[in-house]
Amino acid sequence: MKSPDSNRRSDRARTAILAAATASVAEIGYAKTTIEGIAGRAGVGKQTIYRWWSSKGAVVLDALLAEQAEIELPDTGDFTADLRTVLRATVDEFADPGISATLRALMIDMQNDPALSERVMERMLGPQLDATKRRLESAQEAGQISADLDLDVAVEMFFGPIYHRWILQTMPLDRAYADSLTTLAVRALG
Repeated sequence: MKSPDSNRRSDRARTAILAAATASVAEIGYAKTTIEGIAGRAGVGKQTIYRWWSSKGAVVLDALLAEQAEIELPDTGDFTADLRTVLRATVDEFADPGISATLRALMIDMQNDPALSERVMERMLGPQLDATKRRLESAQEAGQISADLDLDVAVEMFFGPIYHRWILQTMPLDRAYADSLTTLAVRALG
């Protein structure tokens, strides 16, 4: 008789935990979601969660990332159109009430949880910034943007204004804003 496959059991538990975290945040919000609640929904003990994650924020981050594909920016050869596509998708995501509320809560938790902050940078923001930088390098090689740009600053120029408007809620965050930002950014990079 074969013994149970502990890897398969672990994969099932991990999947159940991530699904429970997603369902809990969607149903009751990030602030009311707890490790105990996630464990109960997933049918596992708290210790199982703490074996893989150090905090609620870390579980929720992984649940968000489980639903995302690998980040790669479009490269159709038309830098302006590609940037517009990316910035529109970014504002659409931030304008989604469920995603936005969860991301805001994670950003708040990051301020007091260096491990979560590092994990967000490593697993979510870092890959996005790296993919954007690769697309800028491609645009430089094609002669579509200036060859002497500081690409790290250019990447921040795209996303910084979106985060500013999103966090401070100064004005609407919509596709018209993404289009205006695209126009200004392309002009600045020329």
